[in-house]
Amino acid sequence: MCGRTACSLAADNLRRACAYRDRRGQHRQPEWVRQERYQPSYNKGPQSSGPVLLSRRHLHQDADSSERVLMDMRWGLVPSWFKQDNPSKLQFNTSNCRSDTMLSKSSYKGALLKGKRCVVLADGFYEWQQQSGGKQPYFIYFPQPKDAMDKETEGDKEWKGWRLLTMAGIFDCWEPPAGGEMLYTYTIITVDASKDVSFIHHRQVRAGKGVAGMPAILDGDEAIRKWLDFAEVPTQEAIKLIQPTENIVFHPVSTFVNNIRNNTPECVAPIELRPKKEVKATPSNKGMLGWLKSSQEGSPQKKENDLPKWTSQFIHNPSPKKTSADVLQQWLGKQGQPAVKKRKA
Repeated sequence: MCGRTACSLAADNLRRACAYRDRRGQHRQPEWVRQERYQPSYNKGPQSSGPVLLSRRHLHQDADSSERVLMDMRWGLVPSWFKQDNPSKLQFNTSNCRSDTMLSKSSYKGALLKGKRCVVLADGFYEWQQQSGGKQPYFIYFPQPKDAMDKETEGDKEWKGWRLLTMAGIFDCWEPPAGGEMLYTYTIITVDASKDVSFIHHRQVRAGKGVAGMPAILDGDEAIRKWLDFAEVPTQEAIKLIQPTENIVFHPVSTFVNNIRNNTPECVAPIELRPKKEVKATPSNKGMLGWLKSSQEGSPQKKENDLPKWTSQFIHNPSPKKTSADVLQQWLGKQGQPAVKKRKA
């Protein structure tokens, strides 16, 4: 399952990070709907709100279905047919929707067949590995381009910052029986875990179906376009996109993230799990270290929210005398393996 995410970009940068090309090939940024409700967070859980992409036509019937909008919705789908006066009275968990049952369960089937498809946005998501001493959390996200760490400036037309994780979701809108404001909610579709992260999941392997539980990740703008454009891409065609992906990386993080009230960069900072050994430099940790150094020496025009804050505070540092880059360099020297890694099949 996917039960915790992080999305730390400020609203304006989130919009820039979701830039796309419309049906006419024009470069566009999705417009915000209810932007004032969006709150960045390093530790989002079900029942909190989070940013999603959807087709503008869901809100304006005469709009081009290829146009996108950003909207803040509550995590945990409330079906439009729910008749109680309080959505919290829903008796079952709808934060995740298994791909193998999404067309059979009434909570999701109606919305999916009506084209209510969305893309849930995050820096990454957390998963916990069962160990003898408890559960070890990991942060999982897209591999980042080399220039994501040190070339982002406010004036750039093209977003070169953190690549957001884009997860397939279903949304619905519920109206209180007595009338009132419509409540928009979503669920994240889950698929069998990919080989790279299956070792994290401690659950039993389902016969013939692998290990259940990672988000269905849409890798690339073409996949996002097909998932969102419900007017041009029918349901049966769109669900072919729902597949596990191997294009992810991860690192262990502190159990600090276990408490949902904790909401600081420490939630996503990598920690050391192995005994002290010499570490070979890799493109991943070299890139991160390069960005951290440039963030200390960069132009004063570089604003705090240009990138997720945790990238500039990648290692928790109680001493004000050391820079983030100094601490990461020290950490790299202690690690038994790179913090950002892909597990070989």
